[in-house]
Amino acid sequence: MNHIITFDTTLRDGEQAPGASLNQREKLEIAEALSALGVDIIEAGFPISSKGDFDAVKAVCRHIKGPVICGLARAIKKDIDVARDALNSAKRARIHVFLATSKIHMQYKLKKAEDEILRLAVGGVKYARRYCPDIEFSPEDASRSDREFLYRIVEAVIAAGATTVNIPDTVGYTEPAEFGNLIYSIKQNVPNVDKAVISVHCHNDLGLAVANSLSAIKNGAGQVECTINGIGERAGNASLEEIVMALETRKDVFGNLKTGIKKKQIYKVSRLVSKLTGFVIAPNKAIVGANAFRHEAGIHQDGILKKRSTYEIIKPEDVGFTDTALFLGKHSGRHAFMQRLAHLGLHLKTTEIEKAFVAFKELGDKKKQIFDADLIAIVENQIRKQQKPVWCLVGFKINSGTQIKPQAEVILKHKNKQLKAISAGDGPVDACFKAIDKITGISVKLLGYRLEAVTRGKDAQGTVILNLVYKKNNFSGRGWSTDIIEASILAYINALNRID
Repeated sequence: MNHIITFDTTLRDGEQAPGASLNQREKLEIAEALSALGVDIIEAGFPISSKGDFDAVKAVCRHIKGPVICGLARAIKKDIDVARDALNSAKRARIHVFLATSKIHMQYKLKKAEDEILRLAVGGVKYARRYCPDIEFSPEDASRSDREFLYRIVEAVIAAGATTVNIPDTVGYTEPAEFGNLIYSIKQNVPNVDKAVISVHCHNDLGLAVANSLSAIKNGAGQVECTINGIGERAGNASLEEIVMALETRKDVFGNLKTGIKKKQIYKVSRLVSKLTGFVIAPNKAIVGANAFRHEAGIHQDGILKKRSTYEIIKPEDVGFTDTALFLGKHSGRHAFMQRLAHLGLHLKTTEIEKAFVAFKELGDKKKQIFDADLIAIVENQIRKQQKPVWCLVGFKINSGTQIKPQAEVILKHKNKQLKAISAGDGPVDACFKAIDKITGISVKLLGYRLEAVTRGKDAQGTVILNLVYKKNNFSGRGWSTDIIEASILAYINALNRID
């Protein structure tokens, strides 16, 4: 098989990264981008985990018609029933059933013996198969499972109807030679292995997720599970863009293996996921980092000027890497604005476009040059405004200086009423947050605060990304403005509006 199936789990495993919670509209934006990118399968969520996840999976099924849409379920009838209900409108659906098979999980988490685990795995697959012909089974923590038992499990679930068997390195424990050998051994020791696709799902705890995935592909894996920018629990998942470009760049090693990924969309999707999750892409991140195609050393610059391939193994344009400025301002027309949105792959409804265009004009009054990143921020802000927020900013005033205790007056709108509070703080932002706390009466702890410039220049928009803890739950918020205090307030309110 020359085609390597791309199974993207950004919306499920990627969202499990602390602080990466996405609302339904944001998940749809990412799902649309993943569809345009050309992924084969989108794991849209874990429907039993929450009503929000269930609704998001249903929404993805209604709107996305290209890729297979997958929902995760434990090997429990109730989980599988809920997954079926969430996936019922998908043009092509997959139920992904999982059950742990390592000794440590069986003994301490499940408290079950091998025979019972085998029975539950087979039962889960058979039950799911009643609803859906496309069933994936994952023996959780497979890389730490006893191999002979793993062979039995894989053979049994394939016989029960699993069309894909995924081999997860759940805790990122293995290394490339070992993991490649595991996949090779499964291919050699499971009699009916040719009746299912062998998949891999690697975590990055030791920084080896991509290397392990590539080793598995070399040893016969036909599907790779990954996320955009490698986001995910703990240290993250295997990075989709790194796997795709490794296969593309090293044909001498991987032969004619290929994916259906439209590589010129990679950079665009990477930035979208970063914006919506609030996870910054490290400058030195492979393929999509800001420094991936920058050369500072003189000898490198000289080589690049003479022949790009001296120091670049990938052309920036191959992955859609651009640094394009949109030379539009407050006098620019709606047509040019809409054309640029389309070029960036940004999707808005007609009414949303009008509101975004107004925001674009307002930004044009504040800064001379508008960049693509500014547009992405405008559209992202417009998406968030559709969520009918509980709290809205009406206005604020700051009194601050070197010899003055910072004081803030903040006015919020709540259920058509305007509420005002005044508070002092260690700085103007802290004073604003304390005033908001007085108004809302919600007791939260600020866990993290980060300020970034959306684009370059003194008049650049500022993006504030913060995390709050409320009743032991983590809520993220983001805000944009050319005024960093306003951006901070908007981010704080955005996080508060996520609290149910």
